[in-house]
Amino acid sequence: MKYTILPGTDIKISTICLGTMTFGEQNTEAEAHSQLDFALDKGVNFIDTAEMYPVAAREETSGRTERYIGSWLHKTGNRDKVVLATKIAGPNRGMEYLRDDLHYTDKTIRESVDKSLQQLQTDYIDLYQLHWPERKSNMFGQRGFTVQDDAWEDNFKTVLETFDALIKEGKIRHIGVSNETPWGVMRFLEESKKHHLPRIATIQNPYSLLNRTFEVGLSETCYREKVGLLAYSPLGFGTLTGKFLTGEPLPKARINLFPRFSRYSGEQSQKAVKLYQELATSFGLTLTEMALAFVQQQAFVAATIIGATNLEQLEENIKTHSVVLTEEMIREINRIQEHIPNPAP
Repeated sequence: MKYTILPGTDIKISTICLGTMTFGEQNTEAEAHSQLDFALDKGVNFIDTAEMYPVAAREETSGRTERYIGSWLHKTGNRDKVVLATKIAGPNRGMEYLRDDLHYTDKTIRESVDKSLQQLQTDYIDLYQLHWPERKSNMFGQRGFTVQDDAWEDNFKTVLETFDALIKEGKIRHIGVSNETPWGVMRFLEESKKHHLPRIATIQNPYSLLNRTFEVGLSETCYREKVGLLAYSPLGFGTLTGKFLTGEPLPKARINLFPRFSRYSGEQSQKAVKLYQELATSFGLTLTEMALAFVQQQAFVAATIIGATNLEQLEENIKTHSVVLTEEMIREINRIQEHIPNPAP
């Protein structure tokens, strides 16, 4: 396994992070524990979750993922062996069942931190992230910003002040954002510098061969400001494994179980996946190997978040940490990107 340092900290993380959003929906508690055992045995020490998981989010299963991780930590005593990241859900996406107020206030952040600590059965969270912006913005497949009136008022400073207090109390160690924009990242950094408040270490956004929009503005922002990308959906909900090119029904696949998650299954995405599959084969790689290696080689990527529903998938994903793409491979990948740019934003 390869390791790096979580930006701006002294925490060593594996460059492959275990994503857990299937725990509690597509995976049972026993299967979740098996995945955690396997990943740790293979050198993966970085685990990412969220208070709203599993996905697809619903009230009946809310918090189940954190609870499964918590029962594993309690059973194994592995807390000091892993770097644990979780996220607070915000407004604009429903989920009123999570708490009375979904806005990011001192009260709601504290409530969510305490709930996650209880569910995870731990005294501290290594990386605490805002799951998406509180304001209305382009996220989750929206290509551009649409001007919208909302009641949001700039509260970057007050959010950071709450995080500062929680860090001093020992409940969280470091902070990050998710599904953010260049403007949002820079506002957080500006307030941190101006008021000597905690600095965001990471941003968790989608990045894959089918969605390289991160490169447009965020890549320079994060590279120059030393904010690491935790790249999620690097396989585009499984489309970049090539399994949907076979014509098999695959009823247990995520995009078939939850048809509303269709951002990676459009016509242009399918065309691009076929071209990437042919390219990977020509280089003697699987599409999974090429897709994950491409993400892992980007200078602005701190870790690649992988997810699986069985140990075979997990093993294949973890093994890609040793795959290195040549300059020729990168050039050919870029040719396809130029031909079909970002088919799944």
